[in-house]
Amino acid sequence: MVKRVYLLLIALCVSVASFCEESQDEARRVFEKAYNQVFGPQGCTLHYDVNLVGVYKTNGTIWYKGKKSKFTDERVDAWNDGVTHYTVHRKKKLIEIYDATSDKRDKYASKFKFTLDDFDYSMERNNAGIMITMKQRRGARGTVKQAKALIDAQTYAPILIKVKVALFWANIKISNFKAGGINDDIFVFPAANYGRDYKTEDHR
Repeated sequence: MVKRVYLLLIALCVSVASFCEESQDEARRVFEKAYNQVFGPQGCTLHYDVNLVGVYKTNGTIWYKGKKSKFTDERVDAWNDGVTHYTVHRKKKLIEIYDATSDKRDKYASKFKFTLDDFDYSMERNNAGIMITMKQRRGARGTVKQAKALIDAQTYAPILIKVKVALFWANIKISNFKAGGINDDIFVFPAANYGRDYKTEDHR
């Protein structure tokens, strides 16, 4: 009798472990669907509102297509064609030029580094959509310790991203999301729009 109970417990533990693994795999698959809508080759555009624990707030519109991007907010416009990154500070009338992969192009860029393999995934469904929770695995080198992503259950479009860096949470609300139909011309820096009254600093 004791032996049967022991074997039953072992079988139960194996079943639970298998269920957890399958749930984690499914959570990652769902997250990858949303991730690929944003960073996939078809491109996307979205409006974002960032709130870093009340210390830093900004909002703007961004376009992505593979390694290319463009964004505009209340202070700056930026273009990244995959090779070179241009930031225009409108009030300062200053153009800064960086290599596309340089962390120096954005003082917050280095604070949000991760790969999809950095995390263990879980998910739950609610009336708002699908909430994916990602917790950093031991030994991961990324700077993101934990993140939560609220995703539309039908379209897999991102709705809300919460990212924990060190002890702080950054909340990123996403709206006006559209995947596809992004022309490469939008990522080309329009140098002709900025005359002699703009100063240029080349940091490459």
